Amino acid sequence: MATTNHITTKWKGGMAFETTNPSGHTVNIDVGPEDGGEGSGFRPKALMLSGLAGCSGLDVAMLIKKMKLEVDDFQIETIANLTDEHPKYYDKVAIEYHFHGANLNEEKLQRAVDLSVDKYCGVIEMFRRFAELEIKTVFHKK
Repeated sequence: MATTNHITTKWKGGMAFETTNPSGHTVNIDVGPEDGGEGSGFRPKALMLSGLAGCSGLDVAMLIKKMKLEVDDFQIETIANLTDEHPKYYDKVAIEYHFHGANLNEEKLQRAVDLSVDKYCGVIEMFRRFAELEIKTVFHKK
């Protein structure tokens, strides 16, 4: 049976909203003053990019643990191009995986990234439907 997610998004006045996710946590959504908001929360499109990085990051973190790899620090930089015309959407997205450590196994870390990008991360798969993706892995050896 297919999994469904139910979220509730409640208007908090002005341009602000509070939304729940299936785990019960809440996130505030708002726009900046230039768009009539107060900037008191995440902007919706940027939140999509956080979801993309978070989804893939969880995959990679799980694989780092499973492969017993030594990584001191790991971050994902996501840079997206927004179209000029309405409805504005991300048409190009660069995802950069940055690994830091003295004993990085580059081959296995690249394999972890590839598995996330090509097999496990459903959010990346959704983005593929509307955006050109560029994937880059960077190793920072100490």
